[in-house]
Amino acid sequence: MYSKEIIAAIIKNDRIAIKGLFEKHYGKMASIALRYCKSPAQAAEAVNFGFNSCISKLQHNHRNAHTVDIDNTFEPDFIKSCASFVKGISSEYYVASTVYASGSSSKNYDLFESNEFIDFASIDNDVLIRSLQQLVPSQRLVINLHVIDGYSLEETANIIEASLQTVKSSLEKARYNLQKNVEKCYKTMKNEQPL
Repeated sequence: MYSKEIIAAIIKNDRIAIKGLFEKHYGKMASIALRYCKSPAQAAEAVNFGFNSCISKLQHNHRNAHTVDIDNTFEPDFIKSCASFVKGISSEYYVASTVYASGSSSKNYDLFESNEFIDFASIDNDVLIRSLQQLVPSQRLVINLHVIDGYSLEETANIIEASLQTVKSSLEKARYNLQKNVEKCYKTMKNEQPL
């Protein structure tokens, strides 16, 4: 819990207080950003963007800031900022929207082939992050916000400024593609292990 003096210092843009806040929340911010972003470099940008957005929001709402519990409001604000950052990367959306199926008959696109769902508790964190990073941005946002961070479908739709039907559609595609990505990651890891 932050004292009123520390909150006041952050509002006044005291670099030492802001640095302390950054260092305290960096680990959590970095892990969230890695899930939301396509690469570690993009995640580093998202951490800076999200942190600055949270500081700006705190400073902007300085009238109520002395009663704000930063620890409980920081993560939700950072998640929303991170989602906004990913949504704002138009070049990634453009690339994702111009990728077409190769027409290869060796791939199986049967959505009903397996009825098993992912147990997130049993997946290795590195595999989960790699699998999430391979999703297109809209699917990555929805699966992170709704499934991992626990926002309702309506809240998710509000955060990413999309219709409820779009969110539901993206969620179904994301679940299917995430399952396939996890399977590919485990197969790759199995093949890379020395004999």
